[in-house]
Amino acid sequence: MDEAVEPGATRSAWAGAAHEVNMKSKSVIAARILLGLVFFAFGVSGLLQLSPPSPMPERAAAFMAGLAASGYFFPLLHATYVIAGAALLSGRFVPFALILLAPAIVNIFAVHLFLAQAGLPLATVVSALELFLAWSYRESFRPLLSARAGAAPAPASPARESLAAQAR
Repeated sequence: MDEAVEPGATRSAWAGAAHEVNMKSKSVIAARILLGLVFFAFGVSGLLQLSPPSPMPERAAAFMAGLAASGYFFPLLHATYVIAGAALLSGRFVPFALILLAPAIVNIFAVHLFLAQAGLPLATVVSALELFLAWSYRESFRPLLSARAGAAPAPASPARESLAAQAR
């Protein structure tokens, strides 16, 4: 141990760093569970039609009616919510869940910003949770954001190796 630093100071510095990491991981877990609960609950509610649609402004209602007219959009959306919400709640495939939810969250925020302002506070919280989690899992997204990503090499096969040997 370095004599210039008091042993108590070293331990408290380490304890402070450990506490910071512990608090950060707790906030990531809390954000992941909260976002997972929101999407899992909304997904199950939508799939099982547990609650009637809430009244909304005319333009927002027209937009939603257009989506509903397709016949497939809302069941697919709610199933995606359930799958991504379950992934977030379980802590498995979290980056994949965040990618699945990102376009939906952008649309949720845009709809509430431009068409139905009453839901903007919740949309803002959901967007903030998504951004916080995306930042927390940023290392998982680094390969996706590479400008020149290469394809994975094909697995070696005996036939390919014998053809390569014959060509030499």
